[in-house]
Amino acid sequence: MSRWPQSRDIATRELAGVRGADTSDSDVADTWARVAWNLLTEPGDGAAGRLISVLGASRALEITVSGLPAPVDLSADIERGRERWMPRWRPEGVAAACAAAVRAGVRLIVPGDPAWPAAVDDLGPHRPVALWVRGSGALLRPAGGAVALVGARAATGYGEHVAGELAADLAGSGVTVVSGAAYGIDGAAHRAALTLGGATVAFLAGGADRAYPAGHSRLIDRIADSGAIVSEAPCGAAPTKWRFLQRNRLIAAISDATVVVEAGWRSGSLNTAGHAASLGRPLGAVPGPITSTASAGCHRLLREYDARCITSADDVRELLGWEDGTLLPATSGDRTDRTTRVLDALSVRTEKDLSQIARSCGLAPAEVEAELGILALCGGAERGTIGWRRIASRTR
Repeated sequence: MSRWPQSRDIATRELAGVRGADTSDSDVADTWARVAWNLLTEPGDGAAGRLISVLGASRALEITVSGLPAPVDLSADIERGRERWMPRWRPEGVAAACAAAVRAGVRLIVPGDPAWPAAVDDLGPHRPVALWVRGSGALLRPAGGAVALVGARAATGYGEHVAGELAADLAGSGVTVVSGAAYGIDGAAHRAALTLGGATVAFLAGGADRAYPAGHSRLIDRIADSGAIVSEAPCGAAPTKWRFLQRNRLIAAISDATVVVEAGWRSGSLNTAGHAASLGRPLGAVPGPITSTASAGCHRLLREYDARCITSADDVRELLGWEDGTLLPATSGDRTDRTTRVLDALSVRTEKDLSQIARSCGLAPAEVEAELGILALCGGAERGTIGWRRIASRTR
């Protein structure tokens, strides 16, 4: 513990090479501490997330490793956390992790950087403390929207065909295709997006330098060349079942909508769908033959979780708020969750009164009225004779 706190010079030297040209001059101590937290914790550690959000990464780390008194409201988190974090405490690990990233051409992105995807902040204390990116960090904040296309690894020919068709059409219209680089649906979606010259982002459960599955190493390299490979685990980290499940929350968070293309009753892609639903992101599912066990999970989403039925890329664009090939101003990356809920409650064709909209989106009438006013100003909604309806902008 004698090396804590680090001097600025040592921290700067250890971080050299992983801070890309498109990143800000964020505080060196905070960035160094975030890498240290990245090594101490498993993805999605809520206790660590709460400490960092209240104290900042550097101060939270100092209190944790030095045994200093903690604020009363955080002491329980720190005491329980120390039991699982301290066995991993190796200050020299930060330099090793950064050096491994430099060798693999992987860059570090932290909150405050221009490339940091603000959408993951919706995860609250479970947001990542840092992200490791191989490829274009700019794709983490896509201008044309992002859609997660996920599904079974043991996909059928039907599922892979549909995934490819959806991904190609969406990528061709400027949508970034997000998935997990796995066999089956994920791979079909990534390959189709690449074939069209579109943008695609793959989230890995292990380090961004570690191709998994190994059979997709060439595909992952192709994604890194023109898209982005992202992980919250440091380079060299092995994929584990827990990290796969936690990886799914990032796929759902960064995407403006999630579509499950093909999934069995207990498919892991339903975990991604669950994260999307809990975050208030639009959710879609592709129907399959009623006799196909490979589509049982999709049918479950349609029946039990109010997923939208997806039969074409146009249906997906509708999930994003696109109409007639245009994108509503209100569906940009800084759209609030309340605006999203109001938009989802509106219909393009049928007018709804204030009470109907409030019941549908679960907001108070006064909150709905305020959001409708904003939507009216930006051209996203209009008042009719008996209520409100959603309209499409004619500019993009």
